[in-house]
Amino acid sequence: MEKKWWKESVVYQIYPRSFKDSNGDGIGDINGITEKMGYLQELGVDVIWLSPVYQSPNDDNGYDISDYQAIMEEFGTMEDFDRMLAAAHEHGLKLVMDLVVNHTSDEHPWFVESRKSVDNPYRDYYIWRPGKDGKEPNNWGSCFSGPAWKYDPQTEMYYLHLFSEKQPDLNWDNPKVRQEVFDMMNWWLDKGVDGFRMDVISLISKKPDLPDGPVGINGYASFNEPANGPHVHEYLQEMREKVLNRKETITVGECSGVTLEEAKKYASSDGKELNMVFQFEHMDVDADANTKWTDKKMDLRDMKEVLTRWQKGLEDIAWNSLFWENHDQPRSISRYGNDSPEYREVSAKMLATCLHMMQGTPYVYQGEELGMTNVPFTSIDQFRDLDSINAYRELVEEQKVFTSEEMMRYLRYKSRDNARTPFQWDDSENAGFSTGTPWIMVNPNYKEINAKDQLEREDSVFHYYQKLIRLRKEQEVIVYGTYDLLLPDSKEIYTYTRTLGEEKLLVVCNFYEPEVSFEMPEEFIGGTCLISNYPEVSLKAEMTLRPYEAFVIKK
Repeated sequence: MEKKWWKESVVYQIYPRSFKDSNGDGIGDINGITEKMGYLQELGVDVIWLSPVYQSPNDDNGYDISDYQAIMEEFGTMEDFDRMLAAAHEHGLKLVMDLVVNHTSDEHPWFVESRKSVDNPYRDYYIWRPGKDGKEPNNWGSCFSGPAWKYDPQTEMYYLHLFSEKQPDLNWDNPKVRQEVFDMMNWWLDKGVDGFRMDVISLISKKPDLPDGPVGINGYASFNEPANGPHVHEYLQEMREKVLNRKETITVGECSGVTLEEAKKYASSDGKELNMVFQFEHMDVDADANTKWTDKKMDLRDMKEVLTRWQKGLEDIAWNSLFWENHDQPRSISRYGNDSPEYREVSAKMLATCLHMMQGTPYVYQGEELGMTNVPFTSIDQFRDLDSINAYRELVEEQKVFTSEEMMRYLRYKSRDNARTPFQWDDSENAGFSTGTPWIMVNPNYKEINAKDQLEREDSVFHYYQKLIRLRKEQEVIVYGTYDLLLPDSKEIYTYTRTLGEEKLLVVCNFYEPEVSFEMPEEFIGGTCLISNYPEVSLKAEMTLRPYEAFVIKK
């Protein structure tokens, strides 16, 4: 297998609004990130992925961009950004920008022009259509509830917005749009950034006739209906030629609605498009058939089936991204582990072991390395996330699909705001995030869960992550070895091997609280334990795995 630095890297995602506030206005900022570079270096990560810091009216927390070449005023200045980029490089860290180019803000100058008249030069920068039978042009739904079309009285037509109505979709079929995007990307590369995480990049190419799709619980077709459109690979190959090949970059595409077969094209080792993709199949194992709003727990066998299919499916063809959390997902420990005080740390370590030992590039979301948990929200007024607020309005107030109590339960389990509360730096007021009033509530458990405490404790979740990251640097088999699942039918144990030549690892994880018996494969009896989440591990032929126990053995 071809060796690449980005295969051997660990990426750390920063959500700037919630990471560190340097000026007391309650909002995290760029200077706050610069201040904490030493922390990231100590953790051992290689790459920072920065959620959007561009100028934005903040309808969707920065994913609605009004100027791609300016910094959001709340976050600081371009000079602050340049200092942060230099500091990252001084600390041996690469910086990846979040590239949001499926859509812009409706306040972007291109869209302001586009909506003025049907013959405006910028009209074709976006997707405009006449209505059909007095209604929207098709039945596509927005990711944030309601239809994906907004009627604009100025020209008596509808524009497409797969996300908020303040996020009109760009028309990538227009070569001028593509060139504008490529010029902007080159501007950032010239500034010194090291690559891009590409937001919903699988949606940029729509079928020309914009056909209706199958209808879901809210009466609309999924916003993913346009995913993997007819020209998406052609446009990404053009991006590779005009931008990405100019320097050594790292690229990951967020590909909602991606299939394994499509991923092989997006992230093929031939290097024509992207280095890797984010797929979300494993994020749907605890969803109902037609909605994510539920608090049902996953069946581990489903999780193993999905992750194994991607591990084996991309083997020698493309490259996996490994993640449990990001800014769009709740906290993994509350979702797949156990966030009670008794088992919080041991289950956080178990989840980390399971993921970091797979083949692919691991992504750590801020606070995940501390075992940060979901948040005990009590009222819809405490939420800031458009997705959560709109879903509550639509499913409780308008359609009465759920009661208020049910929906609050689902939001506490699945809302994106669970991952967006301030980073817990220490046990001082506001968890050391800000001297002002934070833009969103701080998780009240910050006195128990914070970086200051964990940096001081050798047995902390932080130090466990540090060791996992270090092991990737020391053990080539973790990066390049093949993956093979054992015990596919076990409801409690996730165990697999990694093999590279004569080297072989066994990874064993008990996903639940009850003890469970485990028979050690003969070839690993007498092996060396590389890492474990309990202080003492007794490696015998017949073992009893303790609650959430995890270990890795090298034969």
